[in-house]
Amino acid sequence: MYKEKYFEELKKEFNNEDEIVTEIVNLEAILNLPKGTEYFISDIHGEYDGLNHILKTGAGIISEKINLRFPEMAAADKKELNFVVAYPKFMIEKVQQGKSADELIQWYTTIIPRMIEVTQYCASKYSRSKVRKTLPKKYAYIIEELLYVEGSPKNKQKYYAQIINKVIELNRAQDFVQSLAATIQKLVIDHIHIVGDVFDRGQKSNQVLELLENAHSLDFQWGNHDVLWLGGYAGSQACIATLFRIATRYGYIFDLEREYGINLRALFTFADQHYEADPFFYPKAGEFNQQNADLLSKVHQALTIIQFKLEGQIIARQPDFEMENRLFLQQAVTGAVEIDGRAYPLSHGCFQTVDPQHPYELTAEEQEVIQSLGYSFRHAPQIKAHMDFILRKGSMYLIYNNNLLYHGCIPLTEDGDFDEFEYRGHRYAGRKLLDFFEQRIRAATSKTDFTETDDTDLMWYCWIGKKSPLFGRTAMTTFERYFIDDKKTHREGDNPYFMLRDRLSTAHYILDKFGLDERSSYIINGHTPVKVGNGESPIKGGGQILVIDGGLSKAYQKATGIAGYTLINNSYGFQIVTHTPFLGVAELYNSTTGSATLKRVIDRDLPRRNIADTTIGMELKRQIDDLKFLLQNDDN
Repeated sequence: MYKEKYFEELKKEFNNEDEIVTEIVNLEAILNLPKGTEYFISDIHGEYDGLNHILKTGAGIISEKINLRFPEMAAADKKELNFVVAYPKFMIEKVQQGKSADELIQWYTTIIPRMIEVTQYCASKYSRSKVRKTLPKKYAYIIEELLYVEGSPKNKQKYYAQIINKVIELNRAQDFVQSLAATIQKLVIDHIHIVGDVFDRGQKSNQVLELLENAHSLDFQWGNHDVLWLGGYAGSQACIATLFRIATRYGYIFDLEREYGINLRALFTFADQHYEADPFFYPKAGEFNQQNADLLSKVHQALTIIQFKLEGQIIARQPDFEMENRLFLQQAVTGAVEIDGRAYPLSHGCFQTVDPQHPYELTAEEQEVIQSLGYSFRHAPQIKAHMDFILRKGSMYLIYNNNLLYHGCIPLTEDGDFDEFEYRGHRYAGRKLLDFFEQRIRAATSKTDFTETDDTDLMWYCWIGKKSPLFGRTAMTTFERYFIDDKKTHREGDNPYFMLRDRLSTAHYILDKFGLDERSSYIINGHTPVKVGNGESPIKGGGQILVIDGGLSKAYQKATGIAGYTLINNSYGFQIVTHTPFLGVAELYNSTTGSATLKRVIDRDLPRRNIADTTIGMELKRQIDDLKFLLQNDDN
């Protein structure tokens, strides 16, 4: 019955058999075009400027295409063209400063044809219909006329010159150049994969989400920081306390107040009344006057204690989490805690609101603070829009074009088998574990009462639990890092996955269990910064696991020695771009070196892949089969 209804609806899209035939021919032809270029980026952590630069420059690919299209062009002209495509407004303003009106007109008559040629070059792998959808509506007809030269170009030389001259004459050149630049940027990046963690540490998560929302084709694999925010949105008070503590620690809590309209009054009033300023709790990033630094140190302490209390409540009501060894507050009030049989004295203590008899109970004022923060967070319109976006576009993992994408890990035992997480008498491992957490995340975020439930507790576990595929460590040693000076206690043991992923056999085992061809598929993984400065390679698993967290976040750049990776997969294979720190457009323009180095990662002799070989190709083939069935069985 459902199938009959489906074909009845399909019939309505076509007026006659000729239209069906035309659509089949069109789809069959598209299958033979080269596959679009995919970009994989992970661990953005609020670094809007770095991400924006990657997308505007195509991670260096636009420069590469200019070099291929104009091999004889002078280096200075190539650099200018590259900057016009990436940063048209910056370049136009720069040109306007040094040229007369006539010289500016001449510059436009030179730069626009060059941009048209770059557009043609980038559009050559796409169907005309797809290119048309990429063009800005206000200039679609003009650009399309300039792109597709019919017959001899000489016969239409005056015609094309007149189009460009008229655009300039009507004072639309600047806007036209900017529109062309945006078109080229879209054509270079066919699809974006965000492999987790857009939130926390950087100051501009809001702008990052706005940038991604405007991407024409994108998917999202959730990271532990993303699920922390989703957990706060779903009603987890522990997640709320944690994300605001991190915001205070990294100095962007005022940005949350300004960008999202979060009400911080109750928090700031409570902190100022109950805590003393302590330089240890000053923000790790940002610039603040003494008064604000002191205030934030008090807020930092208040949120830290509230977080530990709320976490203790979850641990008590969720014995399956097996996290009783993380309960420290009942010992902390004595000035020391015992870890693995050894007593450690505490420093920087701020336990004045902890009741020794009931260490995990919030005071009435603390309860008011967390309720105020939670209410303000969940009812902020932009928070809702951003959470809806990453829920709509996101998942725990993704199989796309025969590759497996996930942020953290697939928990493994030391023997290399899938490790099990037992909850409420059921056991989950491997793909079933990721499916289980995704189901519970969607259930938690679909309710409207924002109460704490097993589902919200499981979202917190995704953030911090030792069997969490998003965390992948034995413990998050936040308490130790704050209050114990001995750095041995700060270490967070890794799940065996992170050692075993160096082996080809591990890559093959995981790919096989996810139903993928171990000979031609790859795992794309983020989460753990690759320490390039120490000689670590992002290529693991015998070349079939690609770890793409290279430290886009400034907080990690000392450890990694670089400023992030972008993994690129075009019709020929994989490439990886290693980024240097982005210091601004003007700094980059004046630099003699670029901001990215392109390196071929996979150098196998593989045939060029067409759309027929992709996930989209599978869907097109299904549509073709349906249309052929409709054509053969149409009684009209």
